Amino acid sequence: MNINPVESTMELTKLSPPQILFGTEVDEKSSSEQFLLSMYDSVQASIFVVDVLEDGDFRYVALNPTHERWIGIRSDDLRGKKPEDILSAIDAAKVRQHYADCVRFGTTISYEQCLQFQRVPTWWSTTLTPLKDANSKVYRLIGTSTNITPAKQAEQAVGLQVEREQLLEAIAGRIHQSVELETILHQTTIELRQFLNCDRVLIYRFEADGSGVIIAESTVAADPLLGKNITDPCLGGKHREHYGQGCIQVVEDIYAANLHPCHIDFLISLQIRANLVMPIFQEQDMWGLLIAQHCHQSRQWQQTETDLLKQLATQIGIAVQQAELDQQLQDLKAKMELQKQKHISQLQQVRNFEALVRRMTEQIRDSLDQTQVLQTLTQELAKLLNLERCQIELYSTCQTLVTITYEYSINLPQFQGLTKQIADHLEVYQPLLQKQPLQFLEIVPGWEPKLLVMSQMACPIFDTQGILGNIWLTRPSQEAFDEFEIELMQQVANECAIAIRQAQLYKQNQAQVKELEKCNQLKNQFLRTLSQELRTPITSISLAVQTLESVLTPAEISEIEIVPQLLQILHNECGRESKLINDLLTLTYLEAEPDPPTLIAIDFQSWLHPIIESFRDLTNCQRQQLNLTVDRALPPLETDITDLERIVTELLNHACKYTPAGEAIVVSAQLIGDTVELNITNSGIELTSNELSRIFEPFYHLSKHDPWKHSGTGLELALVQKMVRHLGGSIYVESAAGQTTFTVKFPF
Repeated sequence: MNINPVESTMELTKLSPPQILFGTEVDEKSSSEQFLLSMYDSVQASIFVVDVLEDGDFRYVALNPTHERWIGIRSDDLRGKKPEDILSAIDAAKVRQHYADCVRFGTTISYEQCLQFQRVPTWWSTTLTPLKDANSKVYRLIGTSTNITPAKQAEQAVGLQVEREQLLEAIAGRIHQSVELETILHQTTIELRQFLNCDRVLIYRFEADGSGVIIAESTVAADPLLGKNITDPCLGGKHREHYGQGCIQVVEDIYAANLHPCHIDFLISLQIRANLVMPIFQEQDMWGLLIAQHCHQSRQWQQTETDLLKQLATQIGIAVQQAELDQQLQDLKAKMELQKQKHISQLQQVRNFEALVRRMTEQIRDSLDQTQVLQTLTQELAKLLNLERCQIELYSTCQTLVTITYEYSINLPQFQGLTKQIADHLEVYQPLLQKQPLQFLEIVPGWEPKLLVMSQMACPIFDTQGILGNIWLTRPSQEAFDEFEIELMQQVANECAIAIRQAQLYKQNQAQVKELEKCNQLKNQFLRTLSQELRTPITSISLAVQTLESVLTPAEISEIEIVPQLLQILHNECGRESKLINDLLTLTYLEAEPDPPTLIAIDFQSWLHPIIESFRDLTNCQRQQLNLTVDRALPPLETDITDLERIVTELLNHACKYTPAGEAIVVSAQLIGDTVELNITNSGIELTSNELSRIFEPFYHLSKHDPWKHSGTGLELALVQKMVRHLGGSIYVESAAGQTTFTVKFPF
């Protein structure tokens, strides 16, 4: 059956209720329509009919009598109207959405919704059934609704009770968890305002002068009150006494509550229209107020809301009491922590003093410089004890004078080097000379208008041999040095006595060493003179031999063949004696205080080659191989050319003397790092460790290793060692694998 919805709407006034419901004669064969007709007037459920227009819009058609009674609207008054004509915009949007869903799905749907009719909210459980034409197009909706408002109100009451319990449990939980009081109060105001759905919730704390301050607030008002100090001019003795007795204030509308005009003006200034005030007690004393407010509308406060505020006020009082106990606990902990820190500080001071004494002991052990030890001590004591000045004064030998020898001062005048007569200060030095510590307070002159008082202490420095001096400590405080500090200073004074005595002994030892050095110089001078005296007769002998050689003739001598032998012996012995004396003189000169060497830059490549070649005939005669290797990158070396030539010559003589026939002698020079290294190696000989340790001793001969039986003075290698050291170098010898190497190093 194809029905035009527009035409059916125009014929509404001519149709009886059954036709209004279905738009046509009831077909007895239609069991569903017959069923709906039978229910339309008789059931107690609310039934309404909605037409679906061609453009998708909706028009109400009719209501059954039950629905008219529930919503207070007659069916004739509803007919032909849109949802917006009888509902608010929000409610109309909600029902349109449901109608559209039923048309879109083309099947029966059920839902619950809250609608306001004549400003009265009611809850409905609704079922929508679509009616379709022959083309399966939905042209009408049949709605069946049941008023479930009482059940919803009961459900909401249960929900409110649950929320109230959750709110109370939340604040109790925060108190149990020892959350900060500020956080508890702030969160309580937020949750309470949301629960009451009011404009402002705040917590007001009383001050000692009778005023009060807002310490927590949750508000939607334009002007927040948090942190403001507020005094109600009408909150005098009566109101304070009223709240103090546990009474509450419930104001649903300030204009209808019979309030004093000044109180009304005060509430208006804070944008308050409705007010609910609950006192907060800390034990027996009133601590503050818990306040819920409406700013622009009146509010009918419910008993359940009043009970909730009372319970929250009790919880807040518990939180305040706990916060105070926590604060007392924190104060106690802070006090204990302060005592602990004081104890730790004293312990640390003991450790610092022990470290200071240990450092002094190490300095005394490692250093003989009394000045360094004691000057460092004055600085460290000043820093350790927060001193303005630290002084060490020493007595004269006769103990009639005292001199400030070491001093460290921050702001006070310095007196280092000042000498005082002990007789002029007997009241101070008499107990100190008796080895007793002394301390007193002193007013520093020149510090007006601000008076500066200094605490001073003197600790005597002494040992078993007598009194040596005093340590003076000056601290900008009126507190005296305690026994603990005095005991520590006595330990430091004992270390000072050790340092002073050690320095005195060191000076005495130095004087003795200088005296021994002087004697040694006299000995060397004697040996030098002796050598010079020995040289004179040797020279005379040499001249006599030369004269004898020139005047004697073979005719005058019976055994003419022995004369050349005798002359040769005289020549050899004179030469050997002369060399011995020269070596002894050179050795004595080097052991004394020789003059600085004369430095000349030499090129090893060109300088060393002629010296090596001068030994070529000797090595060839002894069937020895002589090789020279010089690093071409070796730069010039500044040295004394005479001494260096003597060193190389003596080492080559030694190598030639102790190298067997058929073996090799290798001379090499190279640059290693910043050092010029000269090596002279001869093969065929290996020395023992005992021989290596004594090879530089004067007059030590390696006779069993001398295949050529060359004579010598025995001072050659000793002279080489002295000359190398005189040039700032070093020499050492190694022997292994059938060869011996002398290595000479000069810093470049």
